[in-house]
Amino acid sequence: MSAAEAGGVFRRARGRTLDAFPSEKEREWKGPFYFIQGADPQFGLMKAWSTGDSDSGGDDWGEEIRLTEQAVEAINKLKPKPRFFVLCGDLIHAMPGVTAVFSGHYHRNAGGTYQNLDMVVSSAIGCQLGQDTHGLRVVVVTAEKIVHRYYSLDELSEKGIEDDLMGLMEEK
Repeated sequence: MSAAEAGGVFRRARGRTLDAFPSEKEREWKGPFYFIQGADPQFGLMKAWSTGDSDSGGDDWGEEIRLTEQAVEAINKLKPKPRFFVLCGDLIHAMPGVTAVFSGHYHRNAGGTYQNLDMVVSSAIGCQLGQDTHGLRVVVVTAEKIVHRYYSLDELSEKGIEDDLMGLMEEK
């Protein structure tokens, strides 16, 4: 299965919603629970690794799609169901095209550049360990560049995304 064909597999989840906040009964401790953590489906790496061309060769995602579907099927069969599933690590094998890495966990805004790779650390929605406000980072990706801006939750709620960022998303 090619990367282009795989897009249809993942579009099936569109339109599903999840409540942003847990119900009242979920806010109180009810006893032990478990969750599932998966890592690095890294679509395209298996072909690249098998051909010895780790800089490219990531155009066939078939094996990774099959394994990811197997993981989801295994999780869905579990009794009792896990409270949630979190997927970490590399989702696709695309290092040659990566110009920016976005992360969190530092609970403040930070970042830097090394050999044309931008490292962007976004502050937390929750507990702040620096002077930044509770917020979110908006990232706009065009064919030519990646532009990002951190917004406080209040600012994003009241004013939305600024016109210059919105303008970048207009088809030319």
